[in-house]
Amino acid sequence: MDGARVGDLDQPFLDAAEVCSTLLRLDVVRERWAEPSALPELSVGALACHLARQVTRAAELLAVPSTLPMLAAVDDHYARATWVTSTSLADAANDRTTDDAEAERGFDWMLVRYGTDLGEVTRLLRGEAAERVDIPWQGWSLRRNDFLHTRLLELVVHSADLAASVARPAPDFPDAAFAPVLALLSRLAVRRHGQGAVVSTLTRRERAQNISAF
Repeated sequence: MDGARVGDLDQPFLDAAEVCSTLLRLDVVRERWAEPSALPELSVGALACHLARQVTRAAELLAVPSTLPMLAAVDDHYARATWVTSTSLADAANDRTTDDAEAERGFDWMLVRYGTDLGEVTRLLRGEAAERVDIPWQGWSLRRNDFLHTRLLELVVHSADLAASVARPAPDFPDAAFAPVLALLSRLAVRRHGQGAVVSTLTRRERAQNISAF
């Protein structure tokens, strides 16, 4: 998606958010809210709130004028982001307190906020969204498409995490939302492990390696 035109990921992001809305509203998410999730140190409720907060971030940031230096490509964001370069769950970049605090407010609160923020994001992307978006906790900005690309990745990845946490299949996303995430994860995995490792893992069971984009 490098060089994508502003607006290319607007509708895919909204479509992905609707897919996540269906998952977040499942009764089983409410029923298992306080149970451990598939991710370390996160309850199902905290993970659901983390997933939902990706739409909240978009609602908060898309309307704010950019003042920070802009990275050239979305891949650079993942090369520099503190949570990617951290080595321990105890690092400040992996702090879970916001997720836990939001989970304390409950399932219904999460759904109300999600619906409100999704409505605001829809309004912004249909007319008033900034073309550059600051990510203040990192100290840089991204083009709108690149910012939405990062949020799309979060929606796709954490929806799979949440589905696994409640013993449900991971949801399917429209191709226009899933393809850029797959391409980005593939590029990041190649940068971290090399072409040979990625190709072998995808094609040769006898040479498969445990590879991750992060």
